[in-house]
Amino acid sequence: MKHARIEYLGEVLSVTIDDDSNATTSDGRIIPSGQFNWLSPIENPGTVFALGLNYADHASELAFEPPKEPLVFLKGSNTLTPNQQPSYRPNDIEFMHYECELVAVIGKEARNVKREQAMAYIQGLTICNDYAIRDYLENYYRPNLRVKSRDSLCPIGPWIVDCDDIEDINNLALTTHVNGELTQQGNTSDMIFDIPYLIEYLSSFMTLKPGDLIATGTPKGVKDIVPGDVVCCSIEGIGNLENPVLSEDEFYARRTIKQ
Repeated sequence: MKHARIEYLGEVLSVTIDDDSNATTSDGRIIPSGQFNWLSPIENPGTVFALGLNYADHASELAFEPPKEPLVFLKGSNTLTPNQQPSYRPNDIEFMHYECELVAVIGKEARNVKREQAMAYIQGLTICNDYAIRDYLENYYRPNLRVKSRDSLCPIGPWIVDCDDIEDINNLALTTHVNGELTQQGNTSDMIFDIPYLIEYLSSFMTLKPGDLIATGTPKGVKDIVPGDVVCCSIEGIGNLENPVLSEDEFYARRTIKQ
């Protein structure tokens, strides 16, 4: 089942989504696709864990050796933005690229969890696009905040899919299209550290909480993104996450008007 949060006629609703992207409310109302706005599927996001170089082909593409243990960094919730909402390209940069990633949403408190039990601690799976500003990427082992922590530069959603609805999370195709052109293609089978391993690893030294997110890295294939581009990240069995990209000036002008 697909679980989402939407805004409809000024009301925030938790809904399920059918195969035609229509929403069904808890009291059985059906809201047709296109008549509501998507919200982040996680109402109260906790810690956002993100993986660097977790696909061997991406590490090779960037001329890095695959890591011996997970390269994990943290992101702020300010980065999260819903499906179909804009992100922006900062002024005065040279290169910004997408990163299509499978995300595990923690559903219950996890401490010292073994990989064999790890999936029981996951609420479900979703997609994120963890944009990176390459200008400030001095070292993958110490990602600069300016690379990964900008407002809106981690679209997420559109929904959370129950793990039981995914036949094999370790064999899902990932693609990214920019303005309809295929620019990235990979498979979760190429992850160096899979989701059960990551939950075991993280929970061995800290307590994971409901609403925490684990973004599991991206395969090879990068393209410079500019204002006017529309980026669509897709993961087999989960869906499509799409967002337009604005200039920095237009993005913050729109945000000021809304506020």
